[in-house]
Parts: sequence; C-alpha cells; structure tokens
Amino acid sequence: MSDSTAAPTRRIPATAREHRSDIWLAAGLFVAAVLSTALGAAAGVFGEDTPGMEWGLVYAAALTAPLAVRRRYPEIAAILVALAFFVAGSFRLPELYVGNIALFIAMYTVGAWVDDRRRATIVRVVIIVGMFAWLLVTMFQAATAPADEVGFSRSGAFSPFVAFMLMQLLVNVAFFGGAYYMGDRAYAAALQRAALQHRTAELEHEREVTAAQAVALDRVRIARELHDVVAHHVSAMGVQAGAARAVLERDPDAAREALLGVEASARSALDELHQLLETLRTPAGETPDASTVRLADIEQLVEHARENGLPTTYTVVGDPIEVPPVVQVNMYRVAQEALTNARRHGGPDATADVRVRYEPDAVELEVANTGRSSAPVRAGLGIVGMRERAAVSGGTIEVGPRSRGGYLVRLRVPVEQSAPAETAGVSA
Repeated sequence: MSDSTAAPTRRIPATAREHRSDIWLAAGLFVAAVLSTALGAAAGVFGEDTPGMEWGLVYAAALTAPLAVRRRYPEIAAILVALAFFVAGSFRLPELYVGNIALFIAMYTVGAWVDDRRRATIVRVVIIVGMFAWLLVTMFQAATAPADEVGFSRSGAFSPFVAFMLMQLLVNVAFFGGAYYMGDRAYAAALQRAALQHRTAELEHEREVTAAQAVALDRVRIARELHDVVAHHVSAMGVQAGAARAVLERDPDAAREALLGVEASARSALDELHQLLETLRTPAGETPDASTVRLADIEQLVEHARENGLPTTYTVVGDPIEVPPVVQVNMYRVAQEALTNARRHGGPDATADVRVRYEPDAVELEVANTGRSSAPVRAGLGIVGMRERAAVSGGTIEVGPRSRGGYLVRLRVPVEQSAPAETAGVSA
C-alpha cells in the first residue's frame, strides 16, 4: 500500500483547546486536593500524627501540576503523579480521594495519547508493579502489626481483616485495570477517527480530481465535435471557393453554382453547430428536442462529397437493426472525418467507397478511398477523435493505409440483438 493511501498509525495531535482544558483540569484538582487534605486533617483520618497543612499544599501542587501537561508529556506526568501519590501515602497525608482521581487520569492518558505503544505499556506496567509492590508491603505490615493497631479482628479463617485486605486488592485491580483498558480503547478510537478523517480527505481529493477530469473530458468532447463539424464543411467550402475563383471570369454561371455550394455548406455547418450546442446544453440522461445525426444521414454525406469533387459510392449491406443513438452519432462522425481526410489528402483523382453493414449482433462502417494515403503525416485531432468515438461506442476501429493504395477506415460496433428495422436498399 502506498503512503498516500495507508491508514494513519499515529493519532491526531492534541489541539490548543485540549491543552487549555488540561490546565483547567489541573487547577480544579489542585483546589479539590487542598480541600480534601484540609477536611481529612480535620476529620482525623490518620489520627494526630499527620504533617502540617503546608505539606498538604506541596502535595496538592505536586499531584496536580503534571496533569496540566498530561497530553504533551504523558509518561512524565504519569510518573510524577505516581511518585506524589506514593510519597503522600507513605507519610500519611490525610487525603484519600483526589490522589486516586489524579493517578487514574494520568494512567489513562498514557494509554490514550502515547503513539509508541511499547513505551506506553512499559510505563504503565512499571507504575502498576510499583503500586502493587507497595500495596503488598503495607498489607504485610498490617498483618504483622499488633492487633490493637489494625482495628479489624483477625479471628477466624475469613476474618474481617482478611476481607478488608482482599477488598483493597480487588479495588486496586479494578482501578488499574480500568485505567489501562480505557486508555487503550481511547487510543484505538482516536486511530479510527484519524483513519476516517484520512479517508474523508482522500475522497475529497478524489472528488476534486474527478471534477477536473470531467471538465477536461467535456473540453475534449466539445473540441472533437467542433473539429468534426467545422473541418468537414470548411474543407468543402475551400474546395468550392477555389473552383469559383478558377472559373469566375470565363464561366460566371459555374462560379455562381460553386458559391451557392459554399453558402449551402455554411448553412449546413451552422445547423450542425446548432444541434451540437443543443446536445451539449442538455443535462445528462435527457434527450434534446433537436435530433442529432443518424446512420441514415451518411447518405447525405456521400452526396455532399460527390458535389465537392470526390466521387463516392454508398452501399448498405443487410437489414438495418436498432442501433443506440450515441453509436449512430459516432459512426456518422467517423464517416464524416474519413471523407474529409479523403478529399483533403487523397489527391485530385481520389475516389471513395462507403459501406454500412448490418449484422445480427453488430454494425460496421467502412470508408475506403483510392489515391494517396488520406492520413496526414502526423495523426491529428481527426484520427484521435475517431479512435475515441470507437472506444466510447464499445467498438473497434481500423485506421491506416491500404496495401494497394489509398486509405481505409473500418469501425465495428457490437450491438444487442434486435428485430430488423426497415428494409434498406443498395445505392451507388
């Protein structure tokens, strides 16, 4: 998998707002720790043998200050909080609740925010092992202390003292296990959110690329259609205008006829351009009111080629079948381009032959001409456009010079089997 498509392996960094919330959390816990220490001292949690309130303030600051940077330096914050908790317990500071909350948050933060999972595991395991070692030491001390100092009866196999020790053990297992598990789950959820954002960004990029490609394809489509329409008629108009200039002085009537042909070609070009614009303006999936060209209109192309000095025959083989409109337009344009190239490049003695063959499951267009190769030295938009039309229609095209001279364009498009349409004859 490439880097551009690989799922993220690191969670999204904390935002400035999240860092500010950590500072407010630390400040709130500091106030709570001070109050808890004062109230614990007033309640005599550990009797009279407790440090003064000034040590309570130091403890509250040491316990909560690392939480202000818990998402910047999770491992360091967790270790400092654990040390403060250990020192407070060892010196019997009368604070029982805020320290547990702070330690849970610090342990959770290591699991939720450290991208190096091995380091996150090591830090948490070290803290857990240290805390349980401390717990076992205190349990041993309580078990070996005089009975009047413990406060719980030790008589019986399952004495109140044993029950209290087991309760302490189970609470610590639930405490550290919960912090460990919830931290890991939070990290996994963060990775899923990062992956979702990554995929969303990729989809947005692909949407932009697709939109740009659609615009480029539309430009190519418009250029192809304009080339097919303009090149054919302008080529004919050039031939007719040249003929009119040649006979203008000695045969005004022939010149007039040639100019009428120029006018007719210009009108035809305008009509086709109008149809093209109507088609381009029509939303996808709708059919414009103005009908586009069809296979039957190829006969008019042949007649137009004859009128402009290219002797051309036209043959329809087989019974016409139902052909999709897009395929009909594309085949018409291919025939138009092939005849235009034949007239422009085939030479003065060139002739052309156009054949449309209907088969049960396909339709084939063949345009062959004699004379020189009708292809330009370098394939231009016309040849490229014919190949594109063949690909769009789902067919195959053969374009190239013939061994006996001239040029051949053969387009074959498979179509679904359909009942025969109307019977067509053969014309020449």
